[in-house]
Amino acid sequence: MQTIEVIDSHTCGEPTRLVISGGPDLGDGPLEARVERFREHFDHYRSAIVNEPRGSDTIVGALLCKAHRADCQAGVIFFNNVGYIGMCGHGTIGLIASLAHRRDIERGDIRIDTPVGAVQARLHADGQIEVDNVPSFRRAAHVTVTVPGVGEVTGDVAWGGNWFFLVTDLAAGDRPEWRIAAQNIEALTDLTWRIRQAVNAQGFPKVDHVEIFSAAPSATANSRNFVLCPGKAYDRSPCGTGTSAKLACLAADEKLAPGDSWIQESIIGSRFAVRYRWLDRDKGEIVPTITGTAYITSEAHLQLDPDDPLCWGIRA
Repeated sequence: MQTIEVIDSHTCGEPTRLVISGGPDLGDGPLEARVERFREHFDHYRSAIVNEPRGSDTIVGALLCKAHRADCQAGVIFFNNVGYIGMCGHGTIGLIASLAHRRDIERGDIRIDTPVGAVQARLHADGQIEVDNVPSFRRAAHVTVTVPGVGEVTGDVAWGGNWFFLVTDLAAGDRPEWRIAAQNIEALTDLTWRIRQAVNAQGFPKVDHVEIFSAAPSATANSRNFVLCPGKAYDRSPCGTGTSAKLACLAADEKLAPGDSWIQESIIGSRFAVRYRWLDRDKGEIVPTITGTAYITSEAHLQLDPDDPLCWGIRA
């Protein structure tokens, strides 16, 4: 009987399952090499940790591991119901909250190694957590794709630690089921899944997240979003990497000044406060800072019973 020790948390409603011990031994070396080792040789662990019957499609797993970069104090590999994620904003906030819960870290800064670069996090006395994300940028602006059953949809392709297609001007006025509201989650999931298939087929095969935006219902937020994650689950949080990609587009269009705050609201009404600084204006690269709060929901020991036919999770 194998045992995996985990801490569960949620960041603005989106769950993170941090693996403290008992996960796969991926050895040493750069995290981008270790995540490939994870994918090729230990993917059954990913499934066992986040898939049913122990998990669900919404859970993002985070494997705590030794950092490779000399300036980092910890490393993490993120994964979900269908595969591996380069970076995860809500997951990093959940990671920091979980480490603080264990009293492994105190208030202040911690630098974290990920497969797509190092990120800087800060734990404040009030529980707020800031994350300086990996450099983010827009790859292509005003990309129009033809979506079967929908028509033409235009958006930007941008990187925020994962690849996104971001749609701001969706004509929801003619389709009330496309309004970004909780009662429309099923229709929005179908819409964004169709958009992703079209984007992948029409020039951008690496895009695995789709994010649509509208005005927020309250004047205290700048925007509301709906984010479709790679495994077809929607993000309950405002999505840290998606909002980073959004900031890169706002910066490129000169619609938000460096240092100014942007309040991004999720479809369930939870919020991140974000801002950015220029890293390389000529290249359009920014460093986004995401601020949010995570809460511990459980500590558990997952049991891997070799007699259980579903020991390694239900795979699609």
